[in-house]
Amino acid sequence: MARIAGVDIPMNKRAHVALTYVYGIGPTTSGRILQQANVAPETRIKDLTDDELTRIRSIIEKDHQVEGDLRRTNNMNMKRLMDIGCYRGLRHRRGLPVRGQRTHTNARTRKGPRKTVGAKGKK
Repeated sequence: MARIAGVDIPMNKRAHVALTYVYGIGPTTSGRILQQANVAPETRIKDLTDDELTRIRSIIEKDHQVEGDLRRTNNMNMKRLMDIGCYRGLRHRRGLPVRGQRTHTNARTRKGPRKTVGAKGKK
């Protein structure tokens, strides 16, 4: 099993799909990395040579912020917004949508499951 940036990459997938298993690398970035490394995107990971894998790893380490570093940066940005008390920070703190979406209905992903408030039954 190939490891790139601390992530086990599936061996039977094409290179441009397999690289997207790394947090911070999407389809577009994956294509750019493979182009820089002179690797055909259709090549399966199991068919890559050690030299090609090394080139891919070095490009990712040199040019891209991925996995733990990227997660840490994102969390620090959210924490900064919360600490300065801006509107976006308050929304993060309360677990509500940050980018202006409506909350009267919908927003269940961010708010979590409904907390039913019902009337008391008959006595």
